[in-house]
Amino acid sequence: MADANRPVTLAAIAGAHGVRGEVRLKLFGEGAEALRAFSVFDAGDRKLTLKSVRPANQAAVAAFAEITDRSAAEALRGTLLTVPRSALPPLAEGEYYYHDLIGLPCVSTDGSAIGHVVAVENFGAGDILEIAKPDGKRFMVPMNERAVPAWTDDSVTIDAAFVE
Repeated sequence: MADANRPVTLAAIAGAHGVRGEVRLKLFGEGAEALRAFSVFDAGDRKLTLKSVRPANQAAVAAFAEITDRSAAEALRGTLLTVPRSALPPLAEGEYYYHDLIGLPCVSTDGSAIGHVVAVENFGAGDILEIAKPDGKRFMVPMNERAVPAWTDDSVTIDAAFVE
């Protein structure tokens, strides 16, 4: 299993919202609803206790107990909100968290090393892995059984037919 203490970034504070200390959040996870599963977030060198969160366009607006006015909210612009990997819900068979795949080395089904995962994207038709080759060139493969027949906590196997 992935490092249980590794921080996982769920959102970033984009700025203040209103005058009572609410903040606008840029979300990196499943949406505003998913943040409700957590009561405390690490925010740099401090902890923030979630009071409320609601969806707002493609982002969210949140209130934290420790932030009570606009200037305190604005001072946190750019702060990442993280939780330890161990705080995330367990995964079912065949599921994965994007951050667990990022950084993993990739090997081809023919056994050759081909690079590492640098990003996981989803443009609406399913997840796509972005792979960086040792020469710096990048290519993408769909995250499906045909293109990615296997992955573990240590590596991702890419079907040789999909390697560019």
